[in-house]
Amino acid sequence: MQRLTTRSLLDVIGELFSDEISIAVTTTSEYIYYRPSIRIDLKIRPGDSIKEETLASKALVMEQKVSEFIPRNVFGIPYHGMAVPFYDGAHLGGCVLAIYPALTEGKSVITVKTSDGWKPIPFEKVQYIEVKDRRTNVISQELNGVHRLTLQDFEYMLPRESFIRCHRSFIVNVNQIEHIYPDTHSTFMLAMRNGDQIPVSQSYSSYFRKLLGF
Repeated sequence: MQRLTTRSLLDVIGELFSDEISIAVTTTSEYIYYRPSIRIDLKIRPGDSIKEETLASKALVMEQKVSEFIPRNVFGIPYHGMAVPFYDGAHLGGCVLAIYPALTEGKSVITVKTSDGWKPIPFEKVQYIEVKDRRTNVISQELNGVHRLTLQDFEYMLPRESFIRCHRSFIVNVNQIEHIYPDTHSTFMLAMRNGDQIPVSQSYSSYFRKLLGF
């Protein structure tokens, strides 16, 4: 496929996404495509090398999907995003990125809906977030509530050093993990400080181990 045809195809694919999302494609060393959105422009140009601590760098080093917040000091603009590596046969070829504006920068609470109103919960008091019966439930030390955001939204919003996606239905606060047990069905089972047990699924186990360093 010729370069012009490839770029045209990527432009069309980009039109499928929201105007708030920037799209980028890299090799293992440089950017080869970038489409800025109306809300965020990291000023990337094709041919630019991949900087350390960027989303693309993290995805390529870990060779896994990465979703997180990147602070202002990397590109001069804080952003949330997701990077997914791709392969050329058995070899790592590069990654594709979706880049979102950091609308939640500076927030330190999750405001949940309760039976009689709304309650802000500080990040450090959140035990875990679960999707069940199409509802996003926030479980904290003091109370539980529901939230309109999806788990993918929370992946962008919450600080990576504390919150990790461990299952398609769970994000956990690593500071609230009491113990990690091996489990034959989901690789690991997390015993939380409130007594609940959370599974780490096979698809997230390697990512989970790398982030926690074991």
